[in-house]
Amino acid sequence: MTHSAPIAPPVRTIGDTPQGGSVLGFYAPKGAPRPPRIARGEGIFLWDDAGRRYLDATAGAVVANIGHGNPRVLAAMTEQAAKVSFAYPRFFESEHNIALADRVCALAGEGFDRAFFVSGGSEANESAIKLARQYAVVRGQGSRSKVISRDPSYHGSTLGALAVTGDANTLNLYGPMIRAMPKVPAPLSYRVPDGHTVASYELACADALEQTILREGPETVLAFILEPIGGLSTGAVVSSAAYFERVRQICDRHGVLVIYDEIMSGAGRTGAFLAAHHWPAARPDLVTLAKGLAAGYTPLGCLLAPDRIVDAVAGSGGFVHGHTYFTNPLSCAVANAVVQEVIDQDLVARARDMGELLSARLRDIAGRSPIVGDVRGKGLLTAIELVADKSTRRQLPAAFNAPARLTEHGLAHGIALYNRRANLGAFGDFQMITPPLTITAPEIDQLADLLERSLADLADEIARKGLAA
Repeated sequence: MTHSAPIAPPVRTIGDTPQGGSVLGFYAPKGAPRPPRIARGEGIFLWDDAGRRYLDATAGAVVANIGHGNPRVLAAMTEQAAKVSFAYPRFFESEHNIALADRVCALAGEGFDRAFFVSGGSEANESAIKLARQYAVVRGQGSRSKVISRDPSYHGSTLGALAVTGDANTLNLYGPMIRAMPKVPAPLSYRVPDGHTVASYELACADALEQTILREGPETVLAFILEPIGGLSTGAVVSSAAYFERVRQICDRHGVLVIYDEIMSGAGRTGAFLAAHHWPAARPDLVTLAKGLAAGYTPLGCLLAPDRIVDAVAGSGGFVHGHTYFTNPLSCAVANAVVQEVIDQDLVARARDMGELLSARLRDIAGRSPIVGDVRGKGLLTAIELVADKSTRRQLPAAFNAPARLTEHGLAHGIALYNRRANLGAFGDFQMITPPLTITAPEIDQLADLLERSLADLADEIARKGLAA
């Protein structure tokens, strides 16, 4: 199924209205073009205020897992708002908090017994780090405070989450305000160092973790945090079971907790409720969720933890952490309805099956496109890598910002593509392709058609500017 490209949206610029209060003014200078103005959404599509339709090929920021305008979720939202929208959880329990926690823990499986709900991914990751720290302290291991992470990586935008994020550009800006944590190489798979295969490089990256623990002093290392399947920092990199098992063995040997950041990969997107389920022999100690857990219908994040950690902390006086909106009744009711839709529509299996179809279509496109060098991912967490030269895997110039240019071409063709450029493209230019889990086979065909048109326009632009091979 295809449709012709819509007429280009009218040119609006930042600061062209007397109000001038839009958040866009924080991201672009006055006079910069404004994006289309959203009017409504339904299923996998969005419409702007001029009636132009856009296929949401990335579920917004990898968020809208069940699509837009789901009537059962909207009904649950209205029903709960009419009852009570806020009650502080230290004073009142909420029916939907209990139901959501029970449901998510059941889907997460053995070893994930308690759920702590916050307002998003950055808060979830900071909650995990703080819980790990307090657990160490109550066990008499107060010297453990360092959280090792990977380079590149992304774990959030608050100062605590940035401390474990592997992004040199962001660290240069905010580094003086935080205590940057130790980093180890991420096992990237498209470009590996000379003398390595993908498999040998994965194990070398795991061994670098142990070397870092020993160098820092095992008694000072609290945890290792990683995305089990990469997000925007690595472009949906999927490592082998051998890598995860080696990491688990190393951390066990030195008493280091393993934290999986499943902000993007969790809630069914990879064809399992948790990406951790793909490697059962390497189970993490803590898992964080957000994005697809509430699917954009409300801000929500979650920390999953085992009884052994929570009971130790609760028994010592309680978790010294919290936020105003954590575990609020309205967000829990909405997220509970979202998770019920994931179950009722069997969206975890849909993500697996549609993910295979999407990957096949993306590989077909890569075979024809001169600028798509790699396709990778799992389920409906996939990415393509844009290159100047496929034979040498040469990257495009960083100043060109290929993902942003692809987004512009995509809007002209009626496809919405989310991009956030980690490390200013130093590790590659990735474009995530992560549609809602509700996508159908005909809609995948439509996505692929619109994406290929957009890539063709980008390839023409690259050729005109002399940036290609």
